[in-house]
Amino acid sequence: MQIVNQPVRKKDAMQLVTGQPVYMDDMIPEDCLIVKLLRSPHANAVVQEIQTDKAMKVPGIEAIYTWKDIDQNGRRFTCAGQTYPEPSPYDRLILDRHVRFVGDPVAIVAGETEKAVDRAISMIKVQYEVLEPILDYHKALDNPILVHPEDNWEALCPVGADNKRNLCAHEASEHGDIDQVLSDCDIIIDQVYHTKACQQTMMETMRTYCSIDTYGRLNVFSSTQIVFHCRRIIANALHIPKSQVRVSKPRIGGGFGTKQTAVCEVYPAYVTWMTKKPSKIIFTREECMTASSPRHEMEMHVKLGAMKDGTIRGIDLYTISNTGAYGEHGPTTVGLSGHKSIPLYGKAEAFRFVYDVVYTNVMSSGAYRGYGATQGLFAIETAVNELAEKLHMDPMKLREMNIVKEGQVMPAFYGETNTSCALDRCIAKVKEMSHWDENYPVRELGHGKVRALGMGLAMQGSCISGLDVGSAALKLNDEGFYIMRIAAADMGTGCDTILAQIAAEVLECPLDKVIVFGADTDASPYDSGSYASSTTYVTGKATELCARKLRDKICLVGAKMLGCDEKEVEFDGDKVIYRGEKTLEKTEVSLFDIATASMAGNSIALEETVTMSQPTSPPPFMAGVADVEVDLLTGQAKVIDYYTAVDCGTPVNPNLARVQAEGGILQGIGMALMENITYDAKGRLYENSLMQYKIPTREDIGHIHVEFESSYEKSGPFGAKSIGEVVINTPLSAIAHAIYNATGHRFRELPIMPEQIAMCEENPMWKK
Repeated sequence: MQIVNQPVRKKDAMQLVTGQPVYMDDMIPEDCLIVKLLRSPHANAVVQEIQTDKAMKVPGIEAIYTWKDIDQNGRRFTCAGQTYPEPSPYDRLILDRHVRFVGDPVAIVAGETEKAVDRAISMIKVQYEVLEPILDYHKALDNPILVHPEDNWEALCPVGADNKRNLCAHEASEHGDIDQVLSDCDIIIDQVYHTKACQQTMMETMRTYCSIDTYGRLNVFSSTQIVFHCRRIIANALHIPKSQVRVSKPRIGGGFGTKQTAVCEVYPAYVTWMTKKPSKIIFTREECMTASSPRHEMEMHVKLGAMKDGTIRGIDLYTISNTGAYGEHGPTTVGLSGHKSIPLYGKAEAFRFVYDVVYTNVMSSGAYRGYGATQGLFAIETAVNELAEKLHMDPMKLREMNIVKEGQVMPAFYGETNTSCALDRCIAKVKEMSHWDENYPVRELGHGKVRALGMGLAMQGSCISGLDVGSAALKLNDEGFYIMRIAAADMGTGCDTILAQIAAEVLECPLDKVIVFGADTDASPYDSGSYASSTTYVTGKATELCARKLRDKICLVGAKMLGCDEKEVEFDGDKVIYRGEKTLEKTEVSLFDIATASMAGNSIALEETVTMSQPTSPPPFMAGVADVEVDLLTGQAKVIDYYTAVDCGTPVNPNLARVQAEGGILQGIGMALMENITYDAKGRLYENSLMQYKIPTREDIGHIHVEFESSYEKSGPFGAKSIGEVVINTPLSAIAHAIYNATGHRFRELPIMPEQIAMCEENPMWKK
C-alpha cells in the first residue's frame, strides 16, 4: 500500500497550527441576534408565573420566549442523535413548564448584544412551585415522585420504557443456565462497582448559528457530529417539515460524543424561525458543565464464577444506569456495559445481562467516548483482577487462559463471530513493554512511595451493525483531481484525512488530489454521523467501494476515447492504458484529457456515490498496563508509564491512530483519578467550571506508550477496524488494579481520590 497504512499529515494540520479561522464563530456574520437561556435554579419545579414585560423593554431585545409560546400538549422530541426511530424516548419540549433539573431552560432571550441579553435575563421574574426532586438513582424506579408524569411522553421503540415508573429502559438477555453454572463453580466473585458521571470537556463549547436562506428555509450551521440527525431533531422540535431545514458543520473543536446530542441547536433555530433573523448561541463553559450531556453514572453488580484452575465459566451482570432528567442515549449506552465486556471471556459457558435505566432530577446524560462499555469494562475487568488475586494467579496468565479467540462465536456480543483478533498478541506485547515479570506487582521507592502495576483488557465495536449507514460520493474534476463528499464529521479525529487516504489508495493518486467536502444535509450523501466508532469501518468501506466504481467509469471513458473495449484497458492513476492486441492510433490517454473530454459531448457521469451498512461489527481489542506511583502518605497517585497494545485491524494512518490511543488513554486516566460530578441535596452541581472539575494535563502523567498488534478484518477497508472508543477503556481497571497492589485496598468506585487512598485502612503507612 502506498497511502493507506502511512503516517501522512492531516489535511487541515497547517490551517490549525497557524490559527486560521475554521471554527463556527470565526465564520459567521457579526450582526446576528445573540441567544441565551434563563435556567431553572430548582431540580424539580413547575413554573407558576413568569413576567417578561420589563425585560422586553431593555434596548436591543428582539424576543423572549417562555413555555407559554410552546404547545405543552404538542408532540415531544428527543435530542439524541440516533437513527429514526430513535430508541431514546420523546420526552422534551423546547421550553417545558415543568423543569426537571437545575439548569433546565425556562426562557429563551434573543437580543442585539450580549450585554442587552444578560440584562434582560436578570429582569425576568419567575414564580415556581417547587417540588421534591428524586436525586438517588437507587430509589428512582417505581418512586411516587415522577420525573415525567406527562401523558404526551412517548417511546418509539420497545426498549422496556415506562415513564410512570421512572423507567427509561429495561432489558434482560442470557445464554446458557447461568444459575446452574455459577452453583457449580469453585469460586464466585460477587461485587458491586460504581462509576460516576464525567464530562467530555472538549475545547470548543456547544454552539450554533441559524439564518433564513433565499428560499425561506432554516439554515443551521452547527458544531455537531450528526448533521442529518440534527436536521430531524430541529424539525421535530419546531414541528416543521424536514425539507425546510438544512444543517451543515464547520470544523469541530472536539466532541467525544457530547455533540451527538443536539444540546443547543433547537434554541437559535426557534428564534430564527420565529423572527426570520439570523441568531447564534454559544454555550459558556459553565453551561457545558451544568446543562450538557455527560457520561451516564452506572452501578454494576457482577457475579463471576470460575474453577480453581482459573477457568472462567459464567458471568452475571446487572447494571443500573442514571439517565438524569431526559432519556438521550439512555436505552443504548447501557447495553454496551454488558455486550462489550462479557464477550472478552470466550470460555464462559453462560452469561446473564440485565439492566435498568432510570430517570432522576439531575442533568441528563448522553454519549461519551466508550459509550457504556467504559463503565462495564471497569466492573468486569476489576472482577477478573479480584479473581486472579483470590486464585494467587498472575492476572496476565488468567486472561491468556480465558480470552476470546479468532473464530469463536460470541453469544454476549449479539451472537457475532470474532472474525479478526490479535488480543493474545496485545497481552504478550504489553507484558514485554512493561517488564511485567520483573515489576509486578509492586516496588518500594522509599520515603513512603511505591510503584505498582495493574492491567486491563477492552473491546468495542466498529459500528452499530445492521443500522449505521456510511456514504461517500466521488467526482472527477478538471485537470484530474477529485472531490469527495461525505457527511461524517471530523472533530479532530482526522477522518477527512483517513477517508481521503482510502480514496487515494484506490485511485492511485497523491493525497492532495482528493478534496474533501462535508458535511451538509443539502449536498452530502446520507451518513449516520461520526459516532459508534463507525467512520473508518463503515464510511471508509463505502469510500473504498465508491473509488473502485469511479475507477471503472474512468476506464470506460478512457476506452471510449481510445476506441477499444473497457476490458482491454488499465488505469494506473495517471492514465488509462490499452493492453489489448490490436494496433491503435493511441495506446493511452491521460486523466487530464479524460476529465476534459467528460465536459463536452459526454453522456457518462464521472462520479459515483456508494451507501452501505455493515451487517457485523468486528471488535477492536486492547490490552493496557498502568505503572502508577503512589505516595502512601498524601494519597497522590500518578501514572508514570502507561503501556498499551491495540488491535484495530490495519491502522489506516498510524500517526492518527496513535494520537487517538494517547488521547483516549489520557481521558481514561482522568476518569479513574480525578474527574468527578457531585450534587448537593437540592440537585445543584458542585463542579461547574474547570477550576472545580479537574481533567488531566500533560504534567499529570508520565509517558504513554502505544504499539499496534494488527489483525486483518476482511470486511473493513484494507483490513481496518475501529479505534476511536476502545482506547479509553483499559485505564480505569488497570489504574484501580495498580492502586490495589500499592495499598492493599480494593477501590470499586471511580474516581479514586487522594484522600481515599491516604485514609484507607489497608494503607501500609497506617501499619507503621
